[in-house]
Amino acid sequence: MARQKQRTEMLQKMGNQIFLNPPLFLLLGFAAIILLGSIFLSLPFVTQTGQSIGYLNALFTAASASCVTGLTVLNTAKTFNFAGKLIILILIQIGGLGIMTFATLIPMIIGQKIGLVTRQILKEQLNVESLTGIVRLLRYVLTFTFIIEGSGVLLLSIRFIPLFGLKKGFWYAVFHSVSAFCNAGFDIMGDSIYPLRDDLLINITLMALVIIGGLGFFVTQEIIRKRKFKLLSTHAKIVLLMSGILILVGALGFLVLEYNNPLTLAQEETHTKITQSFFQSVVARTAGFYSVPIPALRDSTAFLLILLMFIGGSPGSTAGGLKTTTFGVLIITTISTLKGQDEPGVFNKHIPIRTIRKALSLVIVSIGLIALVTFVLTMTEKDSFINLFFETVSAYGTVGTSRGITPSLTPIGKLLIIIMMYSGRLGPLTLGMAISNRVSPSHIRYPEANITIG
Repeated sequence: MARQKQRTEMLQKMGNQIFLNPPLFLLLGFAAIILLGSIFLSLPFVTQTGQSIGYLNALFTAASASCVTGLTVLNTAKTFNFAGKLIILILIQIGGLGIMTFATLIPMIIGQKIGLVTRQILKEQLNVESLTGIVRLLRYVLTFTFIIEGSGVLLLSIRFIPLFGLKKGFWYAVFHSVSAFCNAGFDIMGDSIYPLRDDLLINITLMALVIIGGLGFFVTQEIIRKRKFKLLSTHAKIVLLMSGILILVGALGFLVLEYNNPLTLAQEETHTKITQSFFQSVVARTAGFYSVPIPALRDSTAFLLILLMFIGGSPGSTAGGLKTTTFGVLIITTISTLKGQDEPGVFNKHIPIRTIRKALSLVIVSIGLIALVTFVLTMTEKDSFINLFFETVSAYGTVGTSRGITPSLTPIGKLLIIIMMYSGRLGPLTLGMAISNRVSPSHIRYPEANITIG
């Protein structure tokens, strides 16, 4: 009896430690969702053939859906029946909005108060700096999500229902609207939107959903409230500026590099070439849809997409990657350093040193992780370096675009890509803080070191 009481107290203590460490709670929560999803997807009743796809393939699919990545070892349309696709869709929605968003949904509906610890976990999940207004932001996240996804369903239904019939067309519209807004890139048509690459309505709708989902809820809330660019916060301005520049540069680069490629754009009409270039630029940063055959891209174009995938979307959004603000802060800091300025500034505001340190840490950890996994994959897989590098960055950026090598990965390769998707969705700093639980600043100040740089 005493031993059982001791075990109970130990479990309660462990539970409290996990709950009081928001990064660790999110780390374990995402792992639990992935494991639960993998169990369901490994069952025979979710496939069209009535046979299990095997646990490793189920784990890969569940991780890809929960981490809103879109990489698949099996063709989603041909492998899973309605039940399997519905499970994938649920995992995408939970992964896109976060586990705590759904965990607090019922208490919010019945009017229960959200506790301080729960607010701290939500703060970590939504990637905001303050607890002030966190519940109000959560309500906005849920309302905004369902409004935007619902609008996407209506627009996509205009095309899908005439093409596939009422029931199937509406289901396709729902699945692809959620997948696009959550920046997942999963499709259930079998070949993404390639067969519909010249359809402007579908292209523009999916691009709009991906962009809105990738801007971040805090930014979209600011845009709705303030409406004028000059009234927005510095964070929101950097997000919008960097997103616009990356989309334009990516589209122009893609168009120039692939314009005469007979396997991609060469045979298309001019307006379709432009549409496809913008589409690939938008989805390359975080959603795995495609309107051109990705394996047929030139290596130079693949490298351009790798850069876009690495940068990714924006903080507090459904997107992954390094994040636009991180990249923006580093660019601004570099320009200020070259100009000989003591403090980097933008929009009449200076950037704090802690923000620069965090951005540098993210870059170093991200590059190190990508380099390590790519290096190991070159030993375990038989594909070319550019394809393995592309796959690794795509997984880390939770993009889901592939050069066609995902189904042929070895078991070790699949596990490594799963780790990359998981790391990319949570973020390397969140993982580090979850493991170390060291979030308090150091009070030790050492003498200044004189180090020559450059």
